[in-house]
Amino acid sequence: MSEESPTAPPEVQLADLRAGTGPVELVARVVALQRREVTRRSDGSRRPLLSGLLSDGTATVRFTWWDPPAEGVERGTVLRAVGAEVGTFRDRPELTFTWRTKVAPASPAELPKVDPERVPLRPIAELQTRTEGIRIEGRIARVAARTVSVGEERRVVHEGLVADRSGMIEFSSWSDFGLGVGEAVQIVGGYVRLFRGRPQLVLDERSTLTRLERSDLPDPTGRLAAAPRPIAAIEDLGGGASVAVEGIVVGLLPPSGLVYRCPQCRRTVSSGLCRVHGQVEGTPDLRARIVLDDGTGSATVAAGREATERLWGVTLSEALHRLRDQPDPTVLSEQLLESLFGRRLRVRGPASRDDFGLTIDPESIERADIDLEASAAELTARLGGPS
Repeated sequence: MSEESPTAPPEVQLADLRAGTGPVELVARVVALQRREVTRRSDGSRRPLLSGLLSDGTATVRFTWWDPPAEGVERGTVLRAVGAEVGTFRDRPELTFTWRTKVAPASPAELPKVDPERVPLRPIAELQTRTEGIRIEGRIARVAARTVSVGEERRVVHEGLVADRSGMIEFSSWSDFGLGVGEAVQIVGGYVRLFRGRPQLVLDERSTLTRLERSDLPDPTGRLAAAPRPIAAIEDLGGGASVAVEGIVVGLLPPSGLVYRCPQCRRTVSSGLCRVHGQVEGTPDLRARIVLDDGTGSATVAAGREATERLWGVTLSEALHRLRDQPDPTVLSEQLLESLFGRRLRVRGPASRDDFGLTIDPESIERADIDLEASAAELTARLGGPS
């Protein structure tokens, strides 16, 4: 008598997971992960463990993968798991991949189609990496295309900002939706990742974007032109998608001035060595890692070549010419610091906070001339003297 083949586990969406329902089959994207090892109590040996977050557009769920493949798994990878166990963690579903679970790469096209009616509408300010399903309505504040290298291929990614009354978030999309600044849109699908310490909405192959006729959404251009805020307040918030600060240049961080970049990945190279591509012939560039202080705190402003040339008044070709006359790059960085030290600057752009403090990637840097009469009147008023 032949044995009956075991029943295949049901394929489910993450939003439908329920603990105690038995093994399931699913397709989801890895949006966060951490690899570590745990010690076995039985013999003291070390066992590899991968944990993190999976998302399929309907929900985001924790997962634990015992004895994962040695070659590793990258964020953004789409996986198909057959026979995953469903448990609970803090009263929420959690997936476990055991030795019985068959896990293999899958195509993004295999991810479930998101039904907009099942996804709750959320304020942008609530979007975090653990957000379960994404549906937002907002107005496009900025959008631009740029070309990036993906392996040996050059691809175009569309990046920008979308805002509602609660806040603003950066987004990136490999698809061209033909967006224009000021358009009101509904976005369904995609996922949120942490990019340079800030939440970023990533629109993938299943994301849908619908233009809306809405007059009640705010005009985001006013937010982009908002008055500068104290650096300490921005740091307390962990940064932001678009901030404005004003302060005095008190120093430069290395490497600043003339630097050399890897021609493939654009990382800075030292002694002709790129930490990714090894020995390379570096391409000269200018940069300034400006330390800006406003009295409440300090921030690092990572100015690129164009902004550095404008602030310094020295072009890249002129800097290379100076280097021929005096072949010591530290002299150039000292000259750059001398030209910037004590200047008052107004900076706008996305900001992120890490263990080293607040860093701003400037979209604009302007000199902020001080109104001496207004400053004197304000100081007098603070001291309680005559106006």
